Amino acid sequence: PEVIENLHQVKEIGLETRAALEKGDVDRFGELLDVHWEIKKKRSSKMTDPFIDECYELARRTGALGGKLVGAGGGGFLMFYCNNGDKPRLCQAMGKVNLKPFNFHLDFEGAKILVNM
Repeated sequence: PEVIENLHQVKEIGLETRAALEKGDVDRFGELLDVHWEIKKKRSSKMTDPFIDECYELARRTGALGGKLVGAGGGGFLMFYCNNGDKPRLCQAMGKVNLKPFNFHLDFEGAKILVNM
């Protein structure tokens, strides 16, 4: 029952996120990333670890409105949304914990990450 309620909450956040993006309210998108992350973490203690929690809290303190962990288990990315004015401070803070920034933009074709090696 708790898991099902959690999944219903995630679905509602998804619908609200879609509405925010359709209105162009990207700050609300960022806030909803944070709400989603907090709800998702309740589903399992394996959703995060102390390093991820430390990075997430640091990001929130340095300008991120919200974020989420994306990618496969055992690897992936922490994705954060912030206002442009907060980006330098956020990137500097993430660099101090050895995370590298990658720019992203929203499109209609799905996620693509290109890394030149």
